[in-house]
Amino acid sequence: MLSEDDGKKLVKLARQTVEDNLKNKKPVLKKTEYNKKNGVFVSIHKYPDHELRGCIGYPYPILVLGEALQRASVSAAFEDPRFPPLTEEELDNVIFEISVLTEPELIVVKNPKEYLKKIEIGKDGLIAEYEFNKGLLLPQVPLEFEPKWDSETFLCQTCVKCGLLPDTWLDPKIKIYKFQAQIFKEKTPRGEIIQT
Repeated sequence: MLSEDDGKKLVKLARQTVEDNLKNKKPVLKKTEYNKKNGVFVSIHKYPDHELRGCIGYPYPILVLGEALQRASVSAAFEDPRFPPLTEEELDNVIFEISVLTEPELIVVKNPKEYLKKIEIGKDGLIAEYEFNKGLLLPQVPLEFEPKWDSETFLCQTCVKCGLLPDTWLDPKIKIYKFQAQIFKEKTPRGEIIQT
């Protein structure tokens, strides 16, 4: 578990990495004290409407956290295929959010309907894996909608993110994993950093 202080440092590092990249026109990776391997996602949202502006990360702990966070920051800002690269002018109008993930665990079921009882909305994130397709939604995503999603909607939307039909979670060949996250974000651009 990361402390609140760690979370604040990591959010600042995410923003600083993007700012340095804009100045230097290439990624500059700093050495950090965060040397444990961790999955991490960096999300960038427009302020104040919270519309997504970029989100990329590492679901599995393949890199040490400091490096994974910096690489994900650059990717979220400049390489998310859904959006044009972030510009210097936008930096004062976006907020940075980081999600530090637990290792995904396979949800084992005999009947796919059992998934519905094994997912806790607001706590669990999901990964759907089907043949060569993979899709991930972070734990905070179902809470961003009004009304907030239930477990079935969350499963359906994870399948859609995976490039599949919404009801593919009922197919016995699909694998569904869940994970949790510690989430830290700026309340306002360059402003107070909170844990959510």
